[in-house]
Amino acid sequence: MKKKWWQRAVVYQVYPRSFQDSNGDGVGDLRGVLQRLPYIKKLGVDVIWLNPIYKSPDKDNGYDISDYRSIQPKFGDMKVFDQLLAEMHRLGMKIVMDLVVNHTSDQHEWFKQSRLSRDNPYRNFYIWRDGKNGHAPNNWGSYFGGSTWEYDKKTEQYYLHLFAKGQPDLNWENPAVREQVWKLMRFWLNKGVDGFRMDVINFLSKAAGLPDAPNPENSEYANVEPMVADGLKLNDYLHEMNEKVLSHYDVMSVGEMPSSTPKDALQYTGLDAHELNMVFQFDHVTLALNDDPRLGKWNDQPIKLVDLKKALSKWQVALDGKGWNSLYWNNHDRARAVSRFGNDSPQYRELSAKMLATTLHMMQGTPYIYQGEELGMTNAYFNRLEEYKDIESIEAYHQIVDHEKIVDHDTMMRYLAMESRDNARTPMQWDDSINAGFTTGKPWLKLNKNYHEINAKAELKDQQSVFYYYQKLINLRHQSDLIVYGNYVELNPDDNEVFAYKREYQGQVLLVISNFTSKQISRHFEVPTTKSRLIANYDDDQGDRLRPYETKVYAY
Repeated sequence: MKKKWWQRAVVYQVYPRSFQDSNGDGVGDLRGVLQRLPYIKKLGVDVIWLNPIYKSPDKDNGYDISDYRSIQPKFGDMKVFDQLLAEMHRLGMKIVMDLVVNHTSDQHEWFKQSRLSRDNPYRNFYIWRDGKNGHAPNNWGSYFGGSTWEYDKKTEQYYLHLFAKGQPDLNWENPAVREQVWKLMRFWLNKGVDGFRMDVINFLSKAAGLPDAPNPENSEYANVEPMVADGLKLNDYLHEMNEKVLSHYDVMSVGEMPSSTPKDALQYTGLDAHELNMVFQFDHVTLALNDDPRLGKWNDQPIKLVDLKKALSKWQVALDGKGWNSLYWNNHDRARAVSRFGNDSPQYRELSAKMLATTLHMMQGTPYIYQGEELGMTNAYFNRLEEYKDIESIEAYHQIVDHEKIVDHDTMMRYLAMESRDNARTPMQWDDSINAGFTTGKPWLKLNKNYHEINAKAELKDQQSVFYYYQKLINLRHQSDLIVYGNYVELNPDDNEVFAYKREYQGQVLLVISNFTSKQISRHFEVPTTKSRLIANYDDDQGDRLRPYETKVYAY
């Protein structure tokens, strides 16, 4: 395997609007990120992934971009961004930007031109179609509820939007669209940006002719994913992107790819594929779906460990030596890991946060840490619909409760409390002062009420904190070829209480053992007496006896 800098790297994801507000308007900004760079540096990460900071009407918190070359005014301006970029590089950290090019905002100049007339030069930048029998062109359902089609009275056609109606999809079959994307990528790379995280990048190639999707549930709108994910021309688009842009820079590229399989990923990220470096796969974060497919991700059921192990191990084995994994528990689109996969009670929160971190960071791939994860931040568990800001959550509530009446209000509120994206977006908890040190104004989103107990100031004073545990995991990865490159061997896949696996590299072995329960249990693993305990979340080692959420790693 040819070794690359991004294989040894650890990435820290910053969601700017919730990270640090520097001017008291209640919204995090770039100067806030600049102020907190010493904190991120102390953690020890190599790369900061910055969520969208481009000009946007904010229909979907910045994922609806109206100008790819301008900074959202509430975040700052290009001068501040250049300062931030320079300071990151001075501190020895790299920066990865979000690339959102499946769709734009409906306020983007391209779309404004596109909707003026059917013969406008920009009309073909988007996907416009005639209706069918007085209805939308097909039965596709949007990820945010309702149809993927929006009727435009002026030109008497529909435009496609897989997400909000303010996010029209670009037409990637048009070479002029692709050339514009290459230009904007070069704009940022020439500034010194070190790579891109590519939003829903496997949705660029839609099914030829845009036919109806299969609809076995006979629901009002069909699941659109089979018609838009991993389309026939996706490889061509990604290869062209690499050839025209990425191959000319020493940068990191990661594609967000819902529903992609390891076989798909090897086409896009294989070490000889000449497309992307790695993908974000969704198998482990979309487990425990409801029996009713109309509910999609909305549920509050605990995840079965055997299913979680199967999902993660499948990717570890399939990509070993052929491609590269991205490793993550949560991000801006996922509820807090310690609440979903661990135990966020006061008794077990720290133990289970460390256990989850160990289980993930000892795998092969590039780990991603989402802001606050290194503190063991938890779900917010809002109990009123008005407290939610996330468009996906609000639209889902109205679709499922008001429109389709699948579940009642109380049930859906439980589902939101467990799965809403707002759980990840509550402001960063810096200290126990008013608004957790995030802002002197009114926060754009309500804070998690537990910030008095869980915050960075308290953790930095405690050498046994979740923060310092993450710091140690990062240092271990930087020092060990075994952790970075070793192959993966799953142990006891049918064990629903313990996640155990080995890593092997040039005669060295790593044994990782994690108890995913609040019970005291026993498991025996053959380990030579010459072993050393590399890291653990309990001070002592009781051998075969595993205490609640205990994790330990042996090297030999």
